[in-house]
Amino acid sequence: MTSRESRTSRTAAVDPLGPLRDPQEPGCDVFLTGTVFLDIIFTGLDSAPVRGTESWARGMGSSPGGVANMATALARLGLRTSLAAAFGDDHYGEYCWDALEQGEGIDLSMSRTIPGWHSPVTVSMAYEGERTMVSHGHEAPPPAGRFPQCPPAARAAVASLGPGQGEEWIGTAARQGSRVFADVGWDESGRWDLGALADLEHCEAFLPNAGEAMRYTRTDCPRAAARALAELVPIAVVTMGAEGSYAVDGRTGETAEVPGITVDALDPTGAGDVYVAGFVTGTLAEWPLADRLAFAGLTAALSVQEFGGSLSAPGWPEVSHWWRTAPDALRGRYAFLDELIPPTETPAARRRAVPTIGFRHSA
Repeated sequence: MTSRESRTSRTAAVDPLGPLRDPQEPGCDVFLTGTVFLDIIFTGLDSAPVRGTESWARGMGSSPGGVANMATALARLGLRTSLAAAFGDDHYGEYCWDALEQGEGIDLSMSRTIPGWHSPVTVSMAYEGERTMVSHGHEAPPPAGRFPQCPPAARAAVASLGPGQGEEWIGTAARQGSRVFADVGWDESGRWDLGALADLEHCEAFLPNAGEAMRYTRTDCPRAAARALAELVPIAVVTMGAEGSYAVDGRTGETAEVPGITVDALDPTGAGDVYVAGFVTGTLAEWPLADRLAFAGLTAALSVQEFGGSLSAPGWPEVSHWWRTAPDALRGRYAFLDELIPPTETPAARRRAVPTIGFRHSA
């Protein structure tokens, strides 16, 4: 077993695609690209900071953020994940690279370190179940060559769409046979024009939240929005926060709705990314649509109970622990987990954000 395989096995503990793997398959399950931030998270604030005053937080953590939230969530669920991103050659960049490659077993062979470019940083403040963020960074210099317009062969790719922001690599990935899953950010222009999402035609699944979906479809109901989106993409999933999620398979007409799991939320940072990762995992594993929604909602619920983005993403040890203590009322809905989780296991260490960028250890 290689060191990377060892790290991946410790992180995942379960391979949800095990029954589907064969020696001829691509070495990569999911490819994604984007900006990696260093996230610094303050928690335990009683209220929003007030101008002209100093606020003290009871908790603090640091972790790779941005696209690293999604990459980590995918890797922890047992998917072989490849990330193409730029990293600064400062201590922040070194920390993020090490945390992702060595800590999570993510393939960074398509990533690059840029001399003299400092890492983007986000400070996130969590309070009252919400968050406020302040970010700083500069666009990375363009790469020499066709990076990352030549994605590796992969089962799937995850993309974030934006108005007028067509990305050549998304179409390339789809033509190579990758199944493209996409979410979308807030439309600052206020136009909410589906026609401006140039790469939607390449997507197998589109997963906006309820507010985004209703604005794009000019509807006043998340379910109506999902039905409208299913006319444009094979699978439309609309997330509804604590209410759960609703999906329509436009190819078969199948619909599914799964309520959310009630938890005490500490920090919602990265929950949307974790949800997408859970849905991608279930889709690649060929689970029924309702089970995919249930699993995605469960992983997102587990993530918001801890602070941080990438380091709050649950792995199979967290999923296993939840399943063994799940309320009786939920055991029927999540019975599919019985086939995935070993009857006995040695619990792995729970990864959580730490207050510092990294501790120095003596040799």
